[in-house]
Amino acid sequence: MSWSTYASTLIRYPQFGFSLDTSLMDLDDGFLQQMGPKIEKAFADIAALEEGAIANPDEGRMVGHYWLRNPELAPNRELRDAITKPLAELKAFAEKVHTGQIKPPGGGIFQRILLIGIGGSALGPQLVAEAIGHNARMPIHFFDNTDPAGIDRVLSDIGTSGLANTLVVVISKSGGTPETRNGMVEAKAAYDAAGMDFGKHAVAVTGVGSKLDQTATQQGFIARFPMEDWVGGRTSVMSTVGLVPAALQGIDIDAFLAGAAAIDAETRKRDAAKNASMRLALAWYAAGNGKGEKDMVVLPYKDSLVLFSKYLQQLVMESLGKELDLDGKKVNQGIAVYGNKGSTDQHAYVQQLRDGVPNFFATLIEVRKGRHGESIEVEPGNSSGDYLQGFLRGTRKALYDSGRKSVTISIPEVTPFQLGVLIGLFERAVSFYASLVNINAYHQPGVEAAKKAAAVFLDLLGAVRSRLVSESKTAEQI
Repeated sequence: MSWSTYASTLIRYPQFGFSLDTSLMDLDDGFLQQMGPKIEKAFADIAALEEGAIANPDEGRMVGHYWLRNPELAPNRELRDAITKPLAELKAFAEKVHTGQIKPPGGGIFQRILLIGIGGSALGPQLVAEAIGHNARMPIHFFDNTDPAGIDRVLSDIGTSGLANTLVVVISKSGGTPETRNGMVEAKAAYDAAGMDFGKHAVAVTGVGSKLDQTATQQGFIARFPMEDWVGGRTSVMSTVGLVPAALQGIDIDAFLAGAAAIDAETRKRDAAKNASMRLALAWYAAGNGKGEKDMVVLPYKDSLVLFSKYLQQLVMESLGKELDLDGKKVNQGIAVYGNKGSTDQHAYVQQLRDGVPNFFATLIEVRKGRHGESIEVEPGNSSGDYLQGFLRGTRKALYDSGRKSVTISIPEVTPFQLGVLIGLFERAVSFYASLVNINAYHQPGVEAAKKAAAVFLDLLGAVRSRLVSESKTAEQI
């Protein structure tokens, strides 16, 4: 790899301090020329998606998460209002909570949040809280599973007295998702046991007319915010799903949305040589021969981005892991994603990455600012931040020297704006890649199959339990 290769392949957006280095992916001119027709189709597909085409043919609906950070792109006024009105309402709601205009029935002010959700309805808010929710006005807790011990641990952390000034945010598009429903039932039981009215502490984020919407009305929830069917869970962090808890934490949600809008604007341009999301998608395609033959290892070199690999795991794997393509042909597409933070987890698996099975490519994320304020020297001439930078560069060099390829993404610091940039970058890369390999990125039939299988098990469990009570038989007979 030469300096000229690096310089010619580096994509920079200096107006917001972003860069993408794919020089260690070895994308040659022949490959890019060969991909030309697919690239043009991908640009056309995402343009049609943003204009309101039925981008999810299986479910017959539009896909509009790109409108969330630029409502003017929405194809009609009704859709624009469905974005701007809830945004204004949730900002006003958060302000009233912070100033005590909306308060617990027992007096005082709401001091913390308990978010109940699953999948993207929890993972997006968790990423935001971990990355940019430090020193939040309202600390946040999560029920993100139907694990009773996990629920008990969270309730113990809050404490019975703490429930009185906890605002519960329940997030479910349908209201029928079992994990979220169970969490809400468990939370209500805790409030009932403490002699408090659950509804007077609760907010719903859900589809209009859903089961949760009906429950919220019946139980007198403080507020309800709508979820639209044109926003999928894994791309919902910039909808009411992510913005309600973020605003309650006091996070600058306008900057968050602006970051995604900024990267959208750059990656909307039909120039593959300067489009970071398209370049990422092409790198994924080249690494896995368009068939997902290589895993993606994600290493953000910043503690606050520790959940980013987990977030990308859902975004990428749920979007791209598909059995059939758009023509109904069996293709078994997907890219497996795993990772954690650098340099901590280099000690866990870089040995295999460098010397073991070469079944991956790496995505390293650099944050150039070490800390606020001055750093001490941990040894003459070097700070702890210098070491972090050194480990990143040393790792990618060691990997490349051993024939392992990598991408490096660089941002100046972790702020609401820059987190928006990162999320938007990968959302658009997923859209481009899905087009390149001719799949539907916006449905999840495998998830639905698992839910149905769980329902069958629960029915069987009930039948077996009833026989155990009523009859004396062996396990084999039952």
